[in-house]
Amino acid sequence: MKSSEIKEMAPQEIEERIDALSQELVRMKLNHTISPLENPMKIKHTRQDIARMKTILRQKQLNEKS
Repeated sequence: MKSSEIKEMAPQEIEERIDALSQELVRMKLNHTISPLENPMKIKHTRQDIARMKTILRQKQLNEKS
């Protein structure tokens, strides 16, 4: 997911998306432990998407306080 797409989302929507991706990440890690995934880079990309969303969410929260 691109940063520009995340910036257009509402803070609550970003939080919901972070929760969903976090659950998906845990599921992918467990599945990868049992049997290798077709594309293990998907774990890395999901982790990066979560970090990107958390960063933008924090920026939005700081802008609201100012």
